[in-house]
This record gives sequence, structure tokens and C-alpha cells, in this order.
Amino acid sequence: MSTVVAVSRRSLPVGSVGSHAIGWWGMICAVLTEGALFGYLLFSYFYFAVQPRQIAFPPELPSLWLAAPNTVILLVSSVAVWQAERGARRDSWLRQVVGLGSGFVLGVIFVGVQLLEWQSRPFGLSSNAYGSLFFTVTGFHMAHVVLGLLILLALTVWSALGYFGPRHSAPISIGAIYWHFVDAIWLAVFFSFYITPYLGLRHGP
Repeated sequence: MSTVVAVSRRSLPVGSVGSHAIGWWGMICAVLTEGALFGYLLFSYFYFAVQPRQIAFPPELPSLWLAAPNTVILLVSSVAVWQAERGARRDSWLRQVVGLGSGFVLGVIFVGVQLLEWQSRPFGLSSNAYGSLFFTVTGFHMAHVVLGLLILLALTVWSALGYFGPRHSAPISIGAIYWHFVDAIWLAVFFSFYITPYLGLRHGP
């Protein structure tokens, strides 16, 4: 296995130490763009939330029994990916593979729990304004999670084959940026939809 790792690393181009690859800047631009889209969506939620109305918005206080532990799962996955990135920079093949693989598995669990929560909701996409916003925002986030899982899966496989190391860790860093972005966006979504109604941002009878 060590021979395969060594050959694989020699066969790949060496990135310059202390500088960011073009892909790193491309990912930063993508993250900023997608972050702006989520900002607009969350602004829409808060705009509707503060409007006086005869029907409560949200219709009922959101349940945290699935969303709260699911948030923890996603945060732990981000820590795992961060550990993988550190492992690549310190030439720890096992830490790198385990970190990426753990992040992928935890991300899959997050998706499964999110699907269960969608099924438990008493409203749908077209039930009311709150339902439309809830499923649009969380669905948009889910699409980003799925894309992030595909990135993590590819990085895990390539890491297992020994394609990355201290002098070629840029792909892992780029993938990690995206996954951390997905986690950060979920924290904003979780706070907006699940926490603010308990803080008094709920209008209606």
C-alpha cells in the first residue's frame, strides 16, 4: 500500500507551498455567490415573519427533537473534515481518509434525518407562505449538502488511493471550504426557522 501511495503522489503535480490554488479562489467566489442567495431567501423569511397577519407565522412552534441533534451531526462532520485536512498537511494518510469518510457518513445521516423531518411536517410546499419558505430554503440547502457529499465521496476515494499529501492537499482544502460553508449556512437556517420563533419572532393569534 505504501508503494502505491508513493507512486500516486509522485504522479500528480506539486502545488506551491504557502499559496492558494486557482481552484481555492474559485471556490471562495462560489461560496460568496451561494451565500448571497441564501441571504436573500432568509431575508424573505424574516420579511414575512414581521408582517401583521391573522394566521400565525409559523403556524406552530417548530419542533427541535430532530433538527437539534441533526445540527450537531452536521457540525461534527465539519470537524471530521477539518481533521482530514490537517491529516493531509501532516502526511497522516489514516487521519485523512478517516476524517473524510466520517464526514461523508455523517452527512448522509443528516440527509436521512432531514427527510424524516420533512415527512413529519403537518404542512407542505404549497400549504401557506411559511411552508413555501421552509421547504424552499431547506430544500435549497439539501441540494448543497448532496453536492458536498459527492465532493467528499470523491475525495475519500482519492485519498484512499494515496493521491493527496502534504505537497498536494489543495483539493482537500477546497472541498473542506465548501463543506464548512454548507454547515455555516445550516446554522443560519436553523437559527432562523427553529430558534427565532421561540425568541418572539412569531406573529398571529
